[in-house]
Amino acid sequence: MDFNVKELSRLQEENRQLKKAVEELSILNDIATAINSTLSLEKIVHLIVQKCVKFFQVEQTVVMLLEESDTDQRFHTMVRQMDTSVSRLPYRLDTHLTGWMLKYQQPLLVNDLAEDERFAALIEEDCPITSLLSVPLVTKGRIIGVITAFNKKLHDGFTPEDQRLLSIISTQSAQVIENARLLEKEQELIRVGEELRMAYDIQVNLLPSESPNIPGLDIAGKSIPAKSVGGDYFDFLTVDDRYWIICLGDVTGKGLPAALLMSNLQAIVHSQKLTELSPAKHMKNTNTLIFENTSDEKFVTMFYGILDLQTGEFIYCNAGHDYPFLLNGENSDPIRLKNGGLVLGFLPDYDYQEERFQFSSGSTLVIYSDGIPEAKNSKDEEFGEERLLELLLKNKHLTSEKLLDRIVAATREFTGETPQSDDITSIVIKAL
Repeated sequence: MDFNVKELSRLQEENRQLKKAVEELSILNDIATAINSTLSLEKIVHLIVQKCVKFFQVEQTVVMLLEESDTDQRFHTMVRQMDTSVSRLPYRLDTHLTGWMLKYQQPLLVNDLAEDERFAALIEEDCPITSLLSVPLVTKGRIIGVITAFNKKLHDGFTPEDQRLLSIISTQSAQVIENARLLEKEQELIRVGEELRMAYDIQVNLLPSESPNIPGLDIAGKSIPAKSVGGDYFDFLTVDDRYWIICLGDVTGKGLPAALLMSNLQAIVHSQKLTELSPAKHMKNTNTLIFENTSDEKFVTMFYGILDLQTGEFIYCNAGHDYPFLLNGENSDPIRLKNGGLVLGFLPDYDYQEERFQFSSGSTLVIYSDGIPEAKNSKDEEFGEERLLELLLKNKHLTSEKLLDRIVAATREFTGETPQSDDITSIVIKAL
């Protein structure tokens, strides 16, 4: 009889251990399956915490991930799965626990939180947490988060076997989470790349697709963004059979923010041709709209001119832009077109000035953005305006298109392997 009881007890214990081993294998298999899945990061972590709540018979399991871009190494709660009304951790315990994990990076098992000297001072009278088992999520020697189970339902509390299994789960989970993070990053990069491609297509369509064919003039324009999209803008706008608007603007910054403001600038400039033909008044209107509709740190430089085809007169306003070069003849000194006023968007209700000159046969006007003179080489030297002027004087016999190509080629030859840091844009107008 005693033998049968002992044998039955032994078989029951073996059966219990076998059942527990099967459950352990099941949860580890589910996590292993997730490794090879295409589930999102959130779904993978949900799977992990759900399995932990059920297997360890706890009230709550929490996964907190380390913010990768946070220099203070703070955690944020990724997923919290619970089996009771305990919805959150006491704030002081939460931060102290993650701080402890960052410092020691090893498992933590506490079955009587109120009596544990490491946390006793943090426990309030109504604290819902009595026990916890916490394990760091570590991959390639780097901690990426913490997985913690709270309030074991069984009276004997968490066991070393629980710690062993949660450590195994943590090891597998860390790699799963890291893989999911990398996949999400890759997908985000693909999405951003597609958006940039679309933005580039849109921006290209905002710029002139070809140079205007104006009798007596040879005109060309070109813009090369430093990134996929840029903040430089140039345009040739016909007002009627007599007048053309020719302008070049440079928005502060690069990339999408600059490109968005550039598209706004393009719309504003196009609307100005419906008003009185005055560059100064056009710039005043543009300045007001930019000032009222953009943030304080955003502004625009612009060279803006109206060409009278009947008289050959060119009226211009320079709103804080790099001074264009006007070359009038073999023995004439280059003229810098400076008159105008402040950059656009800096002050409200600003009155701009305008100036005029006469285009004559052999005159060449070169308008450019600061991406040309400020282009730097590996020695941190700038291309500079003197080098640009020397190039213009040497090559002013070329057509506008070929002169533009020569400017770009010389800039790139100067910078060498140094990446382009700013948009390169230029307009060349030659009077035949």
